[in-house]
Amino acid sequence: MNSVSLENPGVAKSAENTRLIVQISCVATLGGFLFGFDSGVINGTVDGLKQAFHSNAAGLGFEVASMLLGCALGAFFAGRVSDYWGRRSVLIISAVLFLLSALGAGAAHDAVWFVTARLTGGFAVGAASVIAPAYIAEVAPARYRGRLATVQQIAIIGGLFSAFLSNYLLASAAGASTSVLWLGQDAWRWMFWVQVLPSSLFLVSLLFIPESPRFLVVRKREVEAARVLGSLYGESEAATKLAEIGASLAQDRHRPKLSDLLDKTSGRVRPIVWVGIGLATFQQLVGINVVFYYGAVLWQAVGFSESDALLINVLSGALSIGACLIAVALIDRIGRKPLLWIGSVGMTVTLALVAWAFIHAGMDAQGKLSLPPAMGTLALVAANAYVVFFNMSWGPVMWVMLGEMFPNQIRGSSLAVAGAAQWISNFIITITFPMLLVGIGLAGAYGLYAAAAALSIVFVVMFVRETRGKELEEMEG
Repeated sequence: MNSVSLENPGVAKSAENTRLIVQISCVATLGGFLFGFDSGVINGTVDGLKQAFHSNAAGLGFEVASMLLGCALGAFFAGRVSDYWGRRSVLIISAVLFLLSALGAGAAHDAVWFVTARLTGGFAVGAASVIAPAYIAEVAPARYRGRLATVQQIAIIGGLFSAFLSNYLLASAAGASTSVLWLGQDAWRWMFWVQVLPSSLFLVSLLFIPESPRFLVVRKREVEAARVLGSLYGESEAATKLAEIGASLAQDRHRPKLSDLLDKTSGRVRPIVWVGIGLATFQQLVGINVVFYYGAVLWQAVGFSESDALLINVLSGALSIGACLIAVALIDRIGRKPLLWIGSVGMTVTLALVAWAFIHAGMDAQGKLSLPPAMGTLALVAANAYVVFFNMSWGPVMWVMLGEMFPNQIRGSSLAVAGAAQWISNFIITITFPMLLVGIGLAGAYGLYAAAAALSIVFVVMFVRETRGKELEEMEG
């Protein structure tokens, strides 16, 4: 298991266990897969929820969106809890919650039970979304840390795709999502229960990976930290890294707390925390989840049938994975900051083109939104180009940076605040889109997202610091 540097053979360390580092990073990214699966599975169950719970439109909307509130809570508390119990321990808790949520949502016989199960799943999603990239950052070498953490975004998209495919196959087998499939249970319930399989795999796999060595040093468990570092980097390099981690904490080694996010001199929130909040918020303000959650509105407005719209969603998923592979190839070569501003520029242009196309929208004889053929083609191409720019930049890079940009002492608390900001922004953007659709139309809504993308260019250029190639002990806040 000799080390092979992914960039420069001259800096390879023969004792580094690259295979083990990659393996345990892949285990952590299973949390991202479940993040995507849990987010996507709800799309195939809406008819079943209507039939089972007799919910009105408002009730159904809350049942669908309730997971996002759990995500915000999970992201906030996971960062704090991980400072006390450890990164691996929080991932194990998340795996258990994923399992319970899948079982509970599928077995629910009233809306309260269902919402409770979805909130539980949301808590797990929020926790995994911030702790998995942080864990990877704390075990991976700086020279290819970004590539390993970027795999998280591929796992998320893979989870979404798997949920869509699973929903389709189960509904097809039963004849409809509301039809009985196996054991006298409707297909939509089995859509949730399928998640038991990856949740169980995640839980079992986590039992075989080590705790984060940086967490162990923070908790003054140096002997355990040295053992983990030795298994990852070899005994000689482990001693050096242990000393570096200890030195980074030497001046301030108290138990982490939220007040650490305040500058001791001014009493104000540290600038690095604001940057983290800005990254988390801008990732949602550009409207990516509008495309994911309300994509059918766009495609059917272009003139495609519902069946064709589903096929286009599959195309968008494939493009997303391809774009993430571009990020994997470039993130440790050109850096995080260039990818962010390139993505921001690309999203600004493509969103503006989508908005321009929808300015020309009209109503057909049936009262449905329609576009002239040329504008329809423009909207279709621009929207898919937007998905590519997002997934080669802000999609993966935001999570990578949140996992690595904060100093060791405040990483957990900073992740708590930034992660909660990300999921609250997600919730706000998701619930406001239908209102924007009625108030200012698709052109106005996509125009607002284009303006947010333009602002993100300024934010990246002025406030974001490059973290490529830096050890976590070099991070300043």
